[in-house]
Amino acid sequence: MSALLTVISLAVTVVGLALFAKAVRSILAIVRIGQADPTRSDRRGERVKTVIREVLGHTRMRKWSIGGIAHWFVMVGFGSLALTLVTAYGQLFAPEFAIPFLGHFAPYEFFVELISWLTGLGIVTLIGIRQATRIFRPGRTSRFYGSSSWQAYYVEATILAIVLCVIALRGLEGALAGETSWNWHYALSWPAVLAFNGLSTAALESLIVLVAAIKIVVSMAWFITISINLTMGVAWHRFLAFFNIFFKRNADGAISLGALPVMLSDGKPINFEDPGDDDIFGVGAIENMSWKGILDLSTCTECGRCQSQCPAWNTEKPLSPKLLITAMRDHAFAKAPYLLALSDDQKAALTDEQRAEAEKSLIGDIITPEVLWSCTTCGACVNQCPVDIEHVDHIVNMRRHQVLVESDFPTELGGTFRNLESKGNPWGMNSSQRNDWITELDFEVTVLDGPIAPEVEYLFWVGCAGAYEDRAKKTTKAVAELLHRAGVTFGVLGEGETCTGDPARRAGNEFLYQMLAAQNIEMLGEVFKERETKKVVVTCPHCFTTLGRDYEQLGMKLEVVHHTQLLNKLVRDKKLIPVAPVQQQITYHDPCYLGRHNQVYTPPRELLEASGATIVEMPRNSERSFCCGAGGARMWMEEKIGAKINLTRVEEALTTSPSVIAVACPFCRVMVSDGVDSKKQEGAAPESLEVLDVAQMLLKSLG
Repeated sequence: MSALLTVISLAVTVVGLALFAKAVRSILAIVRIGQADPTRSDRRGERVKTVIREVLGHTRMRKWSIGGIAHWFVMVGFGSLALTLVTAYGQLFAPEFAIPFLGHFAPYEFFVELISWLTGLGIVTLIGIRQATRIFRPGRTSRFYGSSSWQAYYVEATILAIVLCVIALRGLEGALAGETSWNWHYALSWPAVLAFNGLSTAALESLIVLVAAIKIVVSMAWFITISINLTMGVAWHRFLAFFNIFFKRNADGAISLGALPVMLSDGKPINFEDPGDDDIFGVGAIENMSWKGILDLSTCTECGRCQSQCPAWNTEKPLSPKLLITAMRDHAFAKAPYLLALSDDQKAALTDEQRAEAEKSLIGDIITPEVLWSCTTCGACVNQCPVDIEHVDHIVNMRRHQVLVESDFPTELGGTFRNLESKGNPWGMNSSQRNDWITELDFEVTVLDGPIAPEVEYLFWVGCAGAYEDRAKKTTKAVAELLHRAGVTFGVLGEGETCTGDPARRAGNEFLYQMLAAQNIEMLGEVFKERETKKVVVTCPHCFTTLGRDYEQLGMKLEVVHHTQLLNKLVRDKKLIPVAPVQQQITYHDPCYLGRHNQVYTPPRELLEASGATIVEMPRNSERSFCCGAGGARMWMEEKIGAKINLTRVEEALTTSPSVIAVACPFCRVMVSDGVDSKKQEGAAPESLEVLDVAQMLLKSLG
């Protein structure tokens, strides 16, 4: 019997390792289909530190508390229990086998047993979470909706079986050694030792060989299963996540949000003034993705954390970041044989299914336009992903192809693009109206005409919404008055200001963005030509991101602050002193492009507290804030599918019974105000409810 078990174990091992080696080669070949991306291997020392910090610290998974802790122990167990598999092979030939020097070292034995129990507890917890989610969050409300259930159950069962085998083997080893009293060698497996005590030596040896064989077969069956299922991300992420984290966009580990990456073709930045005839604009086919993009697809664990946070998915729209990634992954792996077939003979050997997959269009057949254009680029998916998948970049790259190559985009954007190109703002307003808000103030505002004067500290970038949109203009005037009261000198560009290009870039119109950016950078160069430090204050988080981060890619480095940051500093420095507390219960809506994209969470809240307001947080706040629905150029697109995102957010705000919903973004102000007005018409919100910018709250408190 022992000989048969040994033969079976070794045979399964040979098959498992051979298939696994072949699978690794296949995945490498598929990843290499992608375009070059030389930006992913800089500062390697920092990248190694990022991997260590994210993996061992579980910095992403910790956001999910119990689930994150449970997963940490499962991860540690997966790696640290590898030597128990070596022991199992030895026990096939000699039941008393132990790894030389280490096998009977009490601290090592205690570590193995401790990790085994904690891994078992961890996997049972994860199984419980999955089942509870399935029961209490059915259908689309479950983050596991659309994930492959059998793959998850199989992986969980495998881990649980391995843990049981390790504990059983430890008990059998103790019984075979004749242990009769508790000791540190079997500190945590002692109940198992007692359970097997009393069996004969022959029976114990036979059981050790049997359990060792089961452990080996279960382990190798897992390798065989994942080797013939290359898209089994719930298993493959155990190997690929390290590389995906290492090659993430930012070497220092910063989240892959904020500025969009420079647009590359064959690994080189595209020269938009003189693009090459063979340049690839965006992603119109899976092979147009970078190799890192394909690695992203391969690494997805199907955990659904991105899906659970997505504002589009949570308002019954077809976009799920998880399902988008898995659909692209499945297509990439199905199309790979066609892309890797170099000779006519290889192409002739392709199956009909492989040929059919190659003929499918990425955008249309795999990713529908409704999915592609539902994204608000809020970054909730990227922020939550435990393996650093860059969903927003992939979506924008597909939009780039649709806009620049196919000229296929929502009809509403056509007007927006024309307005940006001809009028310099998405509303199509005349530049002569950019200064209208100034006439409503009772103090002088410096309108710059040429280089900024030495006595002027800040350029106040008003933004299109801040200059043209009536509600946003109230924020502009409040900020100007606060700066004036604090004695901060500033100037505005007036008619010389043009849209930063954020809506164009996030909508995929990179050509238009480059044109607007070049125009602004030339103008900013003139304004700051005598300044080493170029200080800019903005009220719009979208301008904040584009001016402060996107423009740096084009050589313009500005010191940009959001108005909440500057005003908070002025309050701390006693240059603004609240003397008339507003004494209202308010809730604060975190703008996506201020919070997740730029990690600014504290200054707005400190300002609200300084104004005397009582903040009652919405359930989804800070880094989990729910989008208002305006980002990614959605501000200028009709929302025709599902519930309105802004109404969903307002409904959440109303649960806090606020007198004021505070915002810190002109886009958010428009969307939330529209939502509040709609709820007032329904009688679901009090008529007294206001939507105010944080700056207005502070201004009220100054008396």
